[in-house]
Amino acid sequence: MKELVEFLCRELVDDADAVRVHEAFDERGPVYTVTVAPGELGKVIGRGGRTAKAIRTVVRAAATRQHVSVRVDFED
Repeated sequence: MKELVEFLCRELVDDADAVRVHEAFDERGPVYTVTVAPGELGKVIGRGGRTAKAIRTVVRAAATRQHVSVRVDFED
């Protein structure tokens, strides 16, 4: 899942090398925290959060196939 989150976010930003995905676990499953270069968070979140919602939907769909609950967060 981490690779999928990283791939999706890298394709959206100009500085793909600055994309970092931190994986942590809580009682519900893995939590992926995405950080990007300064000024590029808007490209990952999108207008009204539509892009972020789409990323979360794709990752959750892939996680459902593996019977895992996943959460994706974005940080500045």
